Amino acid sequence: MVCTSPQWEHGRVTRAIEEPRNARSRRSRTALLRAAREIVEEEGVAAATMAAVAERAGVSRRAVYLHFASRADLVSELFAYVNEAEDIEGRFAAVGDAPDAATALGAFAHAHAHFMARILPVSLAVEREARTDPDAARHWETALYWRNATNRALVERLAAEGVLAPGWTVDTASDMLLALIANGVTATLFDRGWTPDQVGDHMSRLLRTAFTAAAQGSGTPTTV
Repeated sequence: MVCTSPQWEHGRVTRAIEEPRNARSRRSRTALLRAAREIVEEEGVAAATMAAVAERAGVSRRAVYLHFASRADLVSELFAYVNEAEDIEGRFAAVGDAPDAATALGAFAHAHAHFMARILPVSLAVEREARTDPDAARHWETALYWRNATNRALVERLAAEGVLAPGWTVDTASDMLLALIANGVTATLFDRGWTPDQVGDHMSRLLRTAFTAAAQGSGTPTTV
């Protein structure tokens, strides 16, 4: 016969109750964020009110407030939700795994093209309303921060390996890279009928030509 303490039994019962409850809570939260994303993509950020999200998700407004204290919280959380839903870590894993900076640059171009093919509608909506909607502005500020951080890490690796092309500094190359991967550029290419593979191939060629010394016929290390 195995004797168990009341405390242990109580803990087991508590976990048995809380784990399904937590799972339901996560599913409800995900459903609300999915509804918010759909509204933003279809109608814009302004349309993503707490009431509209509740209606789209088939719940009460009170249920939305159980997960998000305000609309600002909801729109802010949308950034992390979209990235997770579209597997940003998996899509960009090849960038970090690349054996050298030039290869990483090419991997980034392809990953970015395919990732943007998935998130461009919501990203364009947020960018478009960032000047007039404070919640969209905070979301867009976060998006730009991480884009710039990623760009800078790539350029710093080029510089560290001595293959950043002459004429560039880490700052100027990072800024130019940010401009080249802007939503407007990607949207224009998709509107012209380019596939994600085509965007990735040509952007990879463009980035290597612009930013790597080897592509310009020089292996001279760059001083930053």
